[in-house]
Amino acid sequence: MSRIDDLLEKGPTASFEFFPPKTEQGEQALRDAIQHLAWLGPSFISVTYGAGGSTRDRTHELVVEMLDATTPMAHLTAYGHTRDELVGILTRYRDAGVQNILCLRGDPPRDPADDDGPGDLGHAIELVHLAREVGGDQFSLGVAAHPELHPLSPDRDSDRRHLVEKLAAADFGITQFFFRAEDHLRMLNELAALGCHTPVIPGIMPVTNVSQIQRFAELSGAAVPEQVLARLRPVEDDPEAVRAVGVEIATELCQTLLDEGAAGIHYYTLNRSTATREIHAALDWPS
Repeated sequence: MSRIDDLLEKGPTASFEFFPPKTEQGEQALRDAIQHLAWLGPSFISVTYGAGGSTRDRTHELVVEMLDATTPMAHLTAYGHTRDELVGILTRYRDAGVQNILCLRGDPPRDPADDDGPGDLGHAIELVHLAREVGGDQFSLGVAAHPELHPLSPDRDSDRRHLVEKLAAADFGITQFFFRAEDHLRMLNELAALGCHTPVIPGIMPVTNVSQIQRFAELSGAAVPEQVLARLRPVEDDPEAVRAVGVEIATELCQTLLDEGAAGIHYYTLNRSTATREIHAALDWPS
């Protein structure tokens, strides 16, 4: 197991993101995906954190289970938690030997019945500071970045300044998914102009379903560019063709990012392995 900030110093990382399943069928799909991706030698594997308590305990279990076989990164959201609850979660991770945590503000659960309110911490940076208090130097802490701006940001200038503040407190960032390399590169240039050089790993989600990716993009504040949709629309009724075009688009994006010196590639797998394996295998990684 390694700290992610140490891994980033050695060169571009390759990482895969999974979510805790809710069913036995989902558990099997997750095990299959992890097994199929293991031979790629990922730098780390991240596990998301369910809203409203739906899969929160399972996140901790999965991360701890992975400690002996790989380098896991736990997601942790502040939304819906008291400060004491967060201290308890962080303490459990610290005592289990977990080193890597992605600190997020989090969003309200979709079902209002699961919404316990925003909790005691209003921003991700507060969670970063709390994790430092609990874990000291043990934790390597990441935060989220939005190349196309956070959906709640009033303007570009304030978005970037808030992001610089978060990244200064953390060890690395991971972006929301996006489709244009220029959005990520522009963000890095804007951060550098403000004196921030904390590594930010681009997050990539291959399109395997057109309506699904449009829905995800709407929820996250990302845009699906017209040039991407123009390549997908002619085949949108053919699932295999959509996946093939989606893999092609994602591979082109990843290669451009790597050629431009990206800190790594973070794949949003949706608990499936095929598209991720095809993209990763096609890339020319820096030696």
